[in-house]
Amino acid sequence: MRDLKPALEQRRNDRLYRARRVADSAQGPEMVLDGERVITFCSNDYLGLAGDERIAAALADAARHWGAGSGAAHLVNGHARPHHELEDALAAFTGRERALLFSTGYMANLGVGSALLARGDCAFEDRLNHASLIDAGYRPHVGFQRYRHNDATDLDRRLGRVAAEEKLVLTDGVFSMDGDVAPLRNLAAVCGRHEARLAVDDAHGIGVLGEGGRGSVAAAGLSAAEVPVLVGTLGKAFGTAGAFVAGDADLIETLIQSARTYIYTTAIPPAVAAATLASLGIVEASDDRRARLSALIERFRAGIADLDAEPVDSRTPIQPLIVGSAERALAVSDALLEEGLLVTAIRPPTVPPNTARLRVTLSATHDETHIDRLLEALRRHLVGHAGSSVTP
Repeated sequence: MRDLKPALEQRRNDRLYRARRVADSAQGPEMVLDGERVITFCSNDYLGLAGDERIAAALADAARHWGAGSGAAHLVNGHARPHHELEDALAAFTGRERALLFSTGYMANLGVGSALLARGDCAFEDRLNHASLIDAGYRPHVGFQRYRHNDATDLDRRLGRVAAEEKLVLTDGVFSMDGDVAPLRNLAAVCGRHEARLAVDDAHGIGVLGEGGRGSVAAAGLSAAEVPVLVGTLGKAFGTAGAFVAGDADLIETLIQSARTYIYTTAIPPAVAAATLASLGIVEASDDRRARLSALIERFRAGIADLDAEPVDSRTPIQPLIVGSAERALAVSDALLEEGLLVTAIRPPTVPPNTARLRVTLSATHDETHIDRLLEALRRHLVGHAGSSVTP
C-alpha cells in the first residue's frame, strides 16, 4: 500500500496544495468565509442568481411538495414532473429538439463521451479544454488528439489525417481559465467538411452571451445541425445546480440508453429542477443584468490597462491576470485577502507550468466600488516590484 503523505508534502512544498474555505453566508459579491467578511471575485455566479430570493422561494415551495431528494435515478422512479418540464424548457431555450438533465457538467461531458465514442473512433480536443472534456474524450481503444488552442486550421489538418466512423470534436464555448471564446463558426465549418460531430460545452457562456443569454453558440449564429451536441451547466449563471445536454431526439435517446453517468446516478432533486425553471425565466429576461455585467467588465479592463499590463483578449466575466509562478500567484492572492478581497490563485496542473494566475471573475451584482477597490489593491501588489510584471 502506497504511503500518501510524501506526495501531499511535495504538493505543499511546490505551493500547489489546495485548501477549502468554509462559507457562512449565501453566494454574493460580499460573503463571510472562514469567519471573515470579504468581497469575492472568484465565483461563477455571473448574473448574481445563486442568492436570488425568487429562486430560493421557488426551491422552498417545490421542496414542500416534492421533498428534499429524488430518491432514485431517472430511469428507475426518480424522474419527476419538474425534471421533465425543465428538459422541455431547456430544449426550447437552446433551439434543440430535446434536452437531458445530468447531475453535474462533469457527468454530462463524460456521458457524451461514453455514449458516442466506440472502439476505433477518434476524439479531437482543444489543448485548453476543461478537464471534464479531456476525460470525456480519453477512452480505451479510442483515438485521441489535441489541436492547438482555438486553431481551426490545425483541427482541419488533424481531421483530414484520420479515418474513423465517428470523429467527435470537443471544445469549450468560453474557456474557463482564460475567458476567451472559441472560434465556433470556423470550427463548425471544419467539422462540416470532415463529417465530424461538434460538441460544445458552453458552461461559461450560457446565461451570459447571446440573445436572451442563450450562450456562445447562439451568439455565433450557429444552428443545431452545425453544433449537434450542446452542453450547459446550471450552477453558474443560472444560480442553481446540475447540467444538461441538448440536441436532436436521436442524440438524447442515445444518451438515455448508453450514458453511464446518466443511467447509474441519482437524479437531482425535483425541487432544484423547479427552482431552475424559475431561474430560466429570469435569465431570459435579464438583459439589464447582462448589460450591467458588460459595463463592469469594461470598467475592470480599463483599470487593467493602468497597470501597464497587456489586456487579456476576453470580453467575458473571466478576467485572468497571469503572474507566472505558483509562488507569486499565491503571494498576491494572500496579500489581496489581507485587504478583504478574495481572488483565487490558479496554479498547475489546472493551468500550464509558469502560467499561474489570479482568476478574477465578475458578477452583475458587483458594484463600481467593488471593482475600484480591487483595482487599487492590484496597483499596490502588481506594479513596482522587480520581476513581477504581469501579462494578463
